[in-house]
Amino acid sequence: MSPTLEQRVAARLRADLGVSLTSFERLPGGHSGLTFRAETSGESYVVKAVPEGSKPIGRHDMLRQARIMQVLAHTPVPVPSIAVVDSDEPAWFAMELVVGESLEPVLDDPAVAADLAAARMRRAAQLLPALHAVDPADISVPALTPAEELARWARTLGAVPPELVAGGDRLLALLQRRIPEPMTPGLVHGDYRLGNIISAGPEPVALIDWEIWSMGDPRVELGWFHVFADGSNFPEVGREVPGLPSAAELLDIYCAGGPTLAEQTWFDALGRLKMAAIMGHNLRRHREGRHHDPDQEKLPATITRLIETGTALLAA
Repeated sequence: MSPTLEQRVAARLRADLGVSLTSFERLPGGHSGLTFRAETSGESYVVKAVPEGSKPIGRHDMLRQARIMQVLAHTPVPVPSIAVVDSDEPAWFAMELVVGESLEPVLDDPAVAADLAAARMRRAAQLLPALHAVDPADISVPALTPAEELARWARTLGAVPPELVAGGDRLLALLQRRIPEPMTPGLVHGDYRLGNIISAGPEPVALIDWEIWSMGDPRVELGWFHVFADGSNFPEVGREVPGLPSAAELLDIYCAGGPTLAEQTWFDALGRLKMAAIMGHNLRRHREGRHHDPDQEKLPATITRLIETGTALLAA
């Protein structure tokens, strides 16, 4: 009989780090493999593993996640340190448990105090140029151009019943009308926002959840980050937080520590299209019974708002 994941983790922690596993508990949430908290006779760790029977591709590619975090360990970008990597199938890795908060001020509970949320958002904008400037050394991955990025999300939007994303076709047409020229690609996280940054007070201490990192146009990442700077984008599912920096201020902060970004408004509209397409897809899955979640019924107002504000950015 093959050893269980817990047995494998216990054996490697003992062999590699000289510590004994004292508890091994599944952490809730997440859509990218299995996540556990491992307590030992020494440190505490987070273990991420490929689910039994799943292929180690895409979000389930644990070795790819561990590899980029190992690269980033030698850069100004804070990430949890990798303690153990086990490439035997199903693969897993253990990383340090970083103490702090990873809360999205406009979405998550408990609510973050407005001044603290604003400080964290500004610090995240300061950190982002450092991420985009990282040379991933011998890790070679293709980079999507803005045109390719838009085509990808057009397919996602097209898979959602039109009535769930009303107006999405017009926003897509506006985006297709004038696609910016690509700039030099950088290392992008793919879901850069405060909900994926562990903070201690206002300071970012670990950027987590590296499932969809890639090389890409930095403006795509900043456009996604900007979506979460305005709680009015999320009626019925979020909250407005007074004093959060505007997209314009966040762009100024970014450009002070990195290259000048042209045509960012287009990418801000793209970020809204992406979020509307994702939410439309989730709502469709719920209504078709593929993933029952009554909270998805709160999404229509947000989807409408995202499409309307994205359209307004380009129609002005």
